Amino acid sequence: MSQMNAGSSEQTHSQIEQMQQSAAADVDWMRTPSPDSSAAASGPGSRRPLLDGRLLGPGGYYNIGNALGLLGGIALAVAAASGPDGPTLQRGAQAAFDYLAGSGSALCVSLAMLIFFASGEFYHRAWANGFPPAPALNRRGDVWSGYGALALGAGLFLIGQPVLAATAGLLHAFGKFGSAFAPAVAAGGSPRLHLGFRVAVLASRLPALALVLVAIAMALGAPGGPEPMALAAPGLLVVCYLLWLRADLLLLRS
Repeated sequence: MSQMNAGSSEQTHSQIEQMQQSAAADVDWMRTPSPDSSAAASGPGSRRPLLDGRLLGPGGYYNIGNALGLLGGIALAVAAASGPDGPTLQRGAQAAFDYLAGSGSALCVSLAMLIFFASGEFYHRAWANGFPPAPALNRRGDVWSGYGALALGAGLFLIGQPVLAATAGLLHAFGKFGSAFAPAVAAGGSPRLHLGFRVAVLASRLPALALVLVAIAMALGAPGGPEPMALAAPGLLVVCYLLWLRADLLLLRS
């Protein structure tokens, strides 16, 4: 019995060490130069290689979509808060604050966005040298994306969208965590299982995308023609979803 307890203790200690090492490695990317950073500093002609490097894999597409969604959302919130005398600094600052942290749901969505940015950076580093990606970094991108999906699901639930919370949140997290923790194909894992998890991520986007397209159709069919603001938000989301779907399709190869 004492031998069994000793073995269990050693296994637990080993697992804790592995978790600590993984956490330390996850922080290292914040201090380590990106693989394409040397190209960015090499001279005036380096802008195009930098962009090309960012679009080698899913990370660049994810984070371009994330940036468009975040900055575009703030811009639309500020524009909507303009009064009869036009925009003011005070109203704009208040609208931006409310959008980012004005409620529990806003905080959850903002936290999700920050996590998604980190996830996108892991994906970018995993794919910095093209296909195939670095497996460990690719899995970290999946794990962090799963965390982001859980935070997003919480935000959607708090604003009264349980269906979207279940799909864009839970289903998305299921697909990402499954992709991260399923046995690797190279180690004897099932290719179909990995494909299923990646398809689950794709499927998790469809209900929200369908709602966005319905909103666009309703705005276009409004009497008197569509209002610009009624088209701006769903139009922005369509662009974001196309970028995110492009990234999802790239991950199907991994």
